[in-house]
Amino acid sequence: MRARAFFSGLWRALDGLRKALHLIVLLVIFGIILGILRGTVPLVPSKAALVIAPEGNLVEQLSGDPRQRALDEALGGDRHDQTLLWDLIDSIRAAAGDKRIQVLALDLDKLEDATQPSLAELAAAVREFRATGKKVIAYGSELTQERYYLAAQADEIYLDPMGFVLVQGYDRYRMYLKEALDKLGVDINVFRVGAFKSAVETYTRTNMSAEDREESRVYLTALWTAYQDEVTRARKLAPDALARYVDTFMQTVPAAKGDAAKVALSQNLVTGLKTNLEVEKRLIQLVGTDEDKDSFAQVSSTDYLRVVKADKKLSLGKDKVGIIVASGEILDGDQPPGTIGGDSTARLIRDAREDKEVKAVVLRVDSPGGSVFASEEIYRELQALKAAGKPVVVSMSGYAASGGYYISTPADEIWASPATITGSIGIFAIIPTFDKTLGKVGVSTDGVGTTALSGQTRLDRPLSEGAKGLIQAITNRGYEEFLERVAGGRGKSTEQVNEIAQGRVWAGTDAKRVGLVDQLGLFNDAVKSAARRAKLTDYTTKMIEPKLTWAQSLALNVRAKVVGGLYHAGPDERALVHLAQKLDPVAHQAQQLERFSQPNRLYAYCFCEVR
Repeated sequence: MRARAFFSGLWRALDGLRKALHLIVLLVIFGIILGILRGTVPLVPSKAALVIAPEGNLVEQLSGDPRQRALDEALGGDRHDQTLLWDLIDSIRAAAGDKRIQVLALDLDKLEDATQPSLAELAAAVREFRATGKKVIAYGSELTQERYYLAAQADEIYLDPMGFVLVQGYDRYRMYLKEALDKLGVDINVFRVGAFKSAVETYTRTNMSAEDREESRVYLTALWTAYQDEVTRARKLAPDALARYVDTFMQTVPAAKGDAAKVALSQNLVTGLKTNLEVEKRLIQLVGTDEDKDSFAQVSSTDYLRVVKADKKLSLGKDKVGIIVASGEILDGDQPPGTIGGDSTARLIRDAREDKEVKAVVLRVDSPGGSVFASEEIYRELQALKAAGKPVVVSMSGYAASGGYYISTPADEIWASPATITGSIGIFAIIPTFDKTLGKVGVSTDGVGTTALSGQTRLDRPLSEGAKGLIQAITNRGYEEFLERVAGGRGKSTEQVNEIAQGRVWAGTDAKRVGLVDQLGLFNDAVKSAARRAKLTDYTTKMIEPKLTWAQSLALNVRAKVVGGLYHAGPDERALVHLAQKLDPVAHQAQQLERFSQPNRLYAYCFCEVR
C-alpha cells in the first residue's frame, strides 16, 4: 500500500508539473501572438505623409514560397528584392480618401527595375491621389529611367545636388554562345517554326539576325515613344524635350563640368535640387513633425496597408470579379508564386469556376512563355471557365508573349498597355548533343537497340536524320495548334494569324492594330469590362490564390521574427550576392538551355527582355 501511495503521489506531482509547464508554454505562445498582433496595426498620425519607397524589382506577384520568402527576408535584414505592385496601389488609393494622409512622398532611390506597364499602373494611382488636391513629392539621388517615370507624376521633384537624371531609352542586347559551344563540341539541334522566332539564336548564332534586328527596333521604338509621351505629358514639357535631353546628355554634362543635377534642373526635368534633409524640411512644412523620429509625420506604405486591411469590411455574399495573376515563366506541374505552373495555375482557374460568388475573371498575364503543354493545360481550364458562363478578360502587363499569349487566347476580351510586349506566336525545341564534347576527352558511345527509335534521344549520341525529321514534324504540328488556338480566340482564319505570327514580337500599340489585342488600357479597365460582361453593377474583386492556413501564417510570422532577431546578413555579404548575380549571365543562359533541352517538350518562349 505504501508503494502504491508513493507512486500515486509521484504521479500527481509529475502531472501537476506537466500542467504547469503546459500553462507556461501557452502563456509564451499567447505572448508571442499578442506581440505580433500589436505590431501589425500601427497608428496613423492625424496629419501625415504616406511614404512610398519601393525596393528591388516592382513585380506583379512575389516569387517563391511565402513561408520561405518571409524567412529569407528575416535573414536578409531590411533589404527586399521585390515590391508588390498591388500593395503600393492599394495603399495609395486608400490614402486618397483618408483625411489623415495629406501628402504622398515618393522615395525612389531603392527601386531597381520595373516594366513600363507596371509603372503605368502605379502612375495612374499617383494621378488619382493628386486629383484629390493633395500634394505628391518625389525625391531621389539617382533618378534612373524607371524611377524618373514615377517621379514625373509628382507635383514637385527634388534631386540631390550630387545626383542625376539618367534616362537612356530602351535596348536589347543578348549574349551569343555559338562559338563557345562549338569550342566545347556541343551540337545544338534546333527545331522551330516562325521566321521571327529568335529565342534559339543565342545558342546558334554569333550575332543578331536581320529578322530579330527588324522586329526589335520596331517594338523598342514603340516603348520609347510611349515612355516619352507619358513623361512629357506629366511634366508639361515639349513632346521632344526628353529626346533632346537624352541625345545631348554626353555633351551637356561635360559642358556643365560634370554637374548632371544642374543639367536636369536647367531642362526642367526636376523642380529643385535638395538634399534629403532639405526634403524633410519641405515635408515638415506640409504635414508637421514626428517628434519620436525627429522627421516629418509619416507612415510607410507597408504599415498603412495593414491599417487598410484591418479596417476593410468583409463583403459577404457580394458578387465578385475574380483576379488571377499569371506571372513568370510557364512550367509544367505545380509551381510557386512568381512562376506559372500548368497544374497550379489551372487549379486556381478551376477554383474560380467552382466559386459561386465569382461571376467573371480577369487573368493578369505577365509572362514571356514557356512550356507548350503547361500552356495548353491552362488554356483548357479557361475554356471550361467560359463554358460555365463566366466571362474571361485578360489584362496584359509587361510581357504576354509566346506561351503568355497562348494562355490569353481564350479570353472574351484582351486589354494591353501600349508598352506591353506580346505576340511571339511560334514554337521551338532544342536538343543539345555532347558526343563531340566527350570525344575530346576520349569518351565514345556505342551499343545496340531493339528498335529504330532506341537510343535516339540520348544526349551522348548525334541525332539521326530520321529523329530530326520526327521532332521537326512535331514542332510544326505544335505551331499549327498554336495558330488554331489564336484563330479561334480572335475570330480569324489560321492563314490570317500566320501572317502576323511567325514568332514576331509586337508592342501593345501595334498588337492592337493587327488584332492581337482588343483594347489599350490599365488593369482597372479590364476589371470594369469583365463586370460589364457579367452584368454586374454592385461588385467587388477577389484575389484567387493559394491560401496559407492560420497555423501556417502564425508559424511564418513567428519564425520570421525570431530568426530576424537572431541573425542579420551583413552588408558585405549582401553586396557579394548582388555582385554574383550581376556577373552570372552565362550561367543563366546555360540554365535556360538545360530547361529547354527535354526531348519530349515543346516551348513557346520569347527572349524579348528589354532594358
